[in-house]
Amino acid sequence: MAGFSAARVPVLLQTAAGPEQPRGLGALTSVVIDREVGSWDRFANRRQVGSYTGLCPGEYSSGNTRLRSCVTKHGNPRLRAALVELAWRLVRFQPNYKPVRKWKQTLSQGALATGAARKKAIVAVARQLAVDLWRVRTGRVQQETLGLIN
Repeated sequence: MAGFSAARVPVLLQTAAGPEQPRGLGALTSVVIDREVGSWDRFANRRQVGSYTGLCPGEYSSGNTRLRSCVTKHGNPRLRAALVELAWRLVRFQPNYKPVRKWKQTLSQGALATGAARKKAIVAVARQLAVDLWRVRTGRVQQETLGLIN
C-alpha cells in the first residue's frame, strides 16, 4: 500500500479505547476524535469546542435583526463526521444520555420525520457530545454523571 507505514500501527494500538470508554464509543472512533482534536486542554469553554467542530449555528446580526442559519461547517470535517457517526451510535447504545433523551421524539420517528428534522436533531446531539467529551477528557465531570455508561 502506498503511503502506509508499518511504524504507525503500534502507535494506533497503544492509544486504543479501553474498557472505561462509554458503550458505543469504539477504539477507532476514540482515536480519530482524540487525534483530530489534539489537546482537549486548549479549549477554554464549550463555545470554543462547538466552533472547532463546526457544529454550531451560523448567525447574521444587524441592528435589531438576528437571523440564525444552518450549521457553519467551518470546523474540522473529519472530526465533525466522526462525531455525527458516534451520535447515531449513542442513540442506539446510550438511550439514557441526556441529549439523546431530549431529541428522542424526533429521532425515533424514523421515516415519519423529515430528513431535515432528523439531521438537525443528530447534529444537536453531536455538538453536545463534543462538549461532553471535552468535559470528560479535561476532568471537569465524570462520564457517569452525564448518563454515559460502560
